[in-house]
Order: sequence, then structure tokens, then C-alpha cells
Amino acid sequence: MENVVGEIDPTMARLEDQINWYDRKSLRDQAMFKRIKVTEIAAAAFIPFLATLSIPHGNQIAALLGILITLLEGMLHLNQYQANWIAYRSTCEALRHEKYVYLGKASPYSQVSDPHALLAERVESLVSQEHAKWASTALTAATKRP
Repeated sequence: MENVVGEIDPTMARLEDQINWYDRKSLRDQAMFKRIKVTEIAAAAFIPFLATLSIPHGNQIAALLGILITLLEGMLHLNQYQANWIAYRSTCEALRHEKYVYLGKASPYSQVSDPHALLAERVESLVSQEHAKWASTALTAATKRP
């Protein structure tokens, strides 16, 4: 991330920072989504199994599993892990694409007088678009809550 005179390049530092942030958040949200879904599936599969057993409090355990499924589904809806995972991954890959196109001096960077300025503009545009989508989704989810 240093330029030819040994200074830190703020545009490349910002780009790397954003790639790392979106990558981490995407992986975290993917893991949370999958953990919750696997737990839901296991709980749902266990409910009919409990119904076939003659164990004390089997019905209460089945009811608790149903409550757990409802709570987990509410968490998925509230936190939007799957939607965030996909959006963050998409933004991360778009930022990586910009990085490699810029480093390869390919179009559109090969056709402008200041490719570095264009990179800064395109990186900030991608990040701003993601932020606008996130804000819109958060606002929509907030207005749907009781």
C-alpha cells in the first residue's frame, strides 16, 4: 500500500480496509445464518421424534423446541443475516474486482488521465451504494415492526 516514494497510499489503504471489512462481515453473517438455520432444522426434526416417544414431559420439550424455532426465525428476520451476507459478499467482490482492474491498468483505468482518482471515486461509489442499500433495508425493516 506504499507508493514509489514510500508513503502510505490512502486510496489503496481505504480499498484494502473496505475489502477486509466486507469480507469479515460477510463470513460472520454467513456463519450466523447457517448456525441458526441448522439449529432450526434440528429442532424441527426432533419435534416429531419426541411425539413418538413415551418420555416424561415430551410434549413440553416439543413445545419448547417450537418456541426456540420461532425465536430463531425472529432473530434471522430482525438481523437479516442472509441478506447482509449476500450484500456484503457482493460488495467485497466488486471492490476486489476494482482493485485488480486498477492494478492491471485495464479499462476504464487505462483510458483516463488520473486512474488513481478514478479508483478513489469508484471505491467510494461502491461503499456508498452498499451503505444506501443497508440504510434502506434497515428503515424498511424498522417500519414493519409492531
